Amino acid sequence: MKRRLICGVIFAAVLIVEICIALWVHDSFIRPYFGDVLAVMCVYFFARIFLIQKPKYLSIYVTIFAFLVELIQLTRLSEILPNALSIIVGGTFDFSDLLCYLIGGIACFIADIKFF
Repeated sequence: MKRRLICGVIFAAVLIVEICIALWVHDSFIRPYFGDVLAVMCVYFFARIFLIQKPKYLSIYVTIFAFLVELIQLTRLSEILPNALSIIVGGTFDFSDLLCYLIGGIACFIADIKFF
């Protein structure tokens, strides 16, 4: 239970930072790169809230999920998705996003080993 609470607090903090970045940061580094790293971490800690046992490969699964979302952008499938889904998926493929997702996944993996 304590682990879930910690993951919930981390998720909420990362989500708040993500929202603040989306609303108020309009630069060429923090929003496009750091925001993508945090996006993977946000999904990871959200999933950690609901998993009872130690998720051995969760950081890998979340990173693969982020890669799949980016590949959907490459196929332009987001253009035919309903508006709400197309906002979540995004519309522009960028190879550097994959690197940011990988960095976020590695950070989650390290955090899991060190702190949980």
